[in-house]
Amino acid sequence: MKKKIVLLTLMLAVFLALAAPAVAQDENVLRIALQQEPDSLSPLYTQMWFGTSVIDLVLIPLWWIDNTGTAIPAIAAEIPTVENGGVNADGTVITVKINPNAVWSDGEPITSKDVLFTYEMIMNEANTVNSRYPFDEKVASVEAPDAETAVITFNEPFAPWLTSMFATALAVVPEHVLRPVFEAEGTLDTAEYNRAPTVGNGPFNFVSWEAGSGMEFVRNDSYFLGTAKLDGVNIQFVPDDATVVSALIAGDTDVGTFISSGDVPALEETGAINIELVPSGYNEGIYFNVGERAHPAMLDVNVRKALAMAIDRDRINSDLNAGLVFTGYSFWQETPFANPNLAPIAFDKDAAAAALEAAGWVDSNGDGTRDKDGVELVLRYVTNQRQVRKDVQAIVQQDMADIGVGIEILNFESDLFFADYANNGPMAIGEYDLGEFSNAPSFPDPDTSIFTCPQVPGDENPTGSNNNWYCNPALDELFAQQAATVDFNSRVEIFHQIDQILYDEVIWLSMWYDPDLWAINNRIANTLVSGADPLWNAVNWEITG
Repeated sequence: MKKKIVLLTLMLAVFLALAAPAVAQDENVLRIALQQEPDSLSPLYTQMWFGTSVIDLVLIPLWWIDNTGTAIPAIAAEIPTVENGGVNADGTVITVKINPNAVWSDGEPITSKDVLFTYEMIMNEANTVNSRYPFDEKVASVEAPDAETAVITFNEPFAPWLTSMFATALAVVPEHVLRPVFEAEGTLDTAEYNRAPTVGNGPFNFVSWEAGSGMEFVRNDSYFLGTAKLDGVNIQFVPDDATVVSALIAGDTDVGTFISSGDVPALEETGAINIELVPSGYNEGIYFNVGERAHPAMLDVNVRKALAMAIDRDRINSDLNAGLVFTGYSFWQETPFANPNLAPIAFDKDAAAAALEAAGWVDSNGDGTRDKDGVELVLRYVTNQRQVRKDVQAIVQQDMADIGVGIEILNFESDLFFADYANNGPMAIGEYDLGEFSNAPSFPDPDTSIFTCPQVPGDENPTGSNNNWYCNPALDELFAQQAATVDFNSRVEIFHQIDQILYDEVIWLSMWYDPDLWAINNRIANTLVSGADPLWNAVNWEITG
């Protein structure tokens, strides 16, 4: 297998050109197949990988993280450092210089006012954005003293700023386009721009989005960082993994990602497809709900540990994933921030059954399912429509049946499954017990807010991202400490303590360490895929065959 172990998060996948015939028939148009349709093309309204990856085509951040894990300028003229005056002595002020040549696709200059406007829209409560972190907790102010200077001031030193402040998944949006919309509508929640960003600043311009079908993009000849080698990019939404694999083998699509490990041998046999494993900080995991809408059994850590012991994760990864991935134990797997003293919770059905018995969950009525105080131990297991996750659900359902736990399998379309509290996402509103998907910290930085109290969602906090509904003030304090710690070794030690708490509390269970798996036709050149910014190099992607 031809593997390129590169560094960072994913990109897209193409299938079939759709939309305008003149572009669709052009041989210089890249075809990408995506198993999940993005929920938005506005960086303010999505943290979904498929959405943020597509956004890289039309809207870019202040800087990217490239395939080597290095920050490189995009809108910014340079990466702020202490040496160039961009970072002050105590690390509380970041000064960003805007590239004087930076322009929007309509010719308007990109200025610090666009940066300030993006911040204001994130923080304005009239907008139900995907998340306000870290701006709401860490930022004292964002200022635009002149057109080419943006100044970000923190409440205290904030170590993860390089990957979480107008970087990677958070592109800058155009003030001159969206401020009139906000002033007229009082919100950007319903802005047409969210699905049709017709003015951008990336290597391609948006053309169309046909729901359930695909998207089309054409080269932006005004792109200030160079001219794309491709005439365009066409994306088709193909929710069925088998169809994506068939299209890759037939040569009907050029790029596929999130390919199931079990499909790799068939793709390799073609001799025309390169398989690239791209570390991106992602881990496929099961999130345990401990909120008020969870099954009462989920509030007992001994029950949660029993559930973890009952799942034969090694068998899943050996059989279902063809041994290409492994069972993890940490949200920071394969990084220095993972606690080296931990190991995956071992598969042991007898121990799992005994733990449930000790917790008072017994089959008192002989129906095959444990119960307690008149409540049956039947848990809701939710995920999206991705086939490999459906397969995992079926295996877990059988494993749980063996220890007297019932599993109700629930699958949702991705736009609903990943929706926030305000839009009734099943995990965000707490209508689940076990929820499966792949997630990552602010890779390559380890910072995350998804396990902290301020991010528990609710009527007063509809953008909260803590879908476990887990709140531990001691853990919050550790997360606050790590964010303000600039010494690397000290920060590693804090994360080891964080990792220990999450492990002991069994809030999250790694199913497998989940590097991005890309399948790319070997006629496509210069594909320097990054785990943090998959399409950062899209301007240089080239069709050579």
